[in-house]
Amino acid sequence: MALNFANNNSLSAITTKPSGLSGGSMNLISTQTASSSSTISFTSGIDSTYDEYVFKFYDMHPASNSVNLQVNFRDGGSSYDATKTTTAFMAHHAEDDSYTEFSYDGGADLAQSTAAQKLIAATSIGSDNDQSLSGELHLFAPSSTTFVKHFIVTTNTCGASDSSSNTFIAGYCNVTAAIDGVQFSMSSGNIDSGVIKLYGVS
Repeated sequence: MALNFANNNSLSAITTKPSGLSGGSMNLISTQTASSSSTISFTSGIDSTYDEYVFKFYDMHPASNSVNLQVNFRDGGSSYDATKTTTAFMAHHAEDDSYTEFSYDGGADLAQSTAAQKLIAATSIGSDNDQSLSGELHLFAPSSTTFVKHFIVTTNTCGASDSSSNTFIAGYCNVTAAIDGVQFSMSSGNIDSGVIKLYGVS
């Protein structure tokens, strides 16, 4: 299908989205605000209602310096320990322009592991008053009992080394049981402040 926008006047005549273009409405399910929280857990609202769920992180600030926001998934039991295989790469730039980096981070990926998945590659969040992490995690078809559960994460961090770090994480929970809970925590210490919103995409 070809779309011709050569004549800008034709844009005013468009009243519906052409078939073949993807996208959906973001429906807010719940909001959680950290306040010296050891974990933030989403234990409801993740079911077969939507095929895609999005978690948005707003200014996640740690109580301890040089730590990592991380995530884990619950697959029907009481523990957040779903088996995961993931990849991780990042772009990094120091505030003083002293160095840049673009690389794969084998220290942030997982191979058939039940450990929590880091949401920052090759660096960490600083605890200075103005330092934090923001970003989003997309979880696809968590209620499927046939396929693995894919997820994609993008974050940006004001790091402990006074730098901007853009991280890309992707992988899957290698389970056929439904994912019915998602938990966030810092690798050490509490989540001092921050907001996480859960959306369903219709």
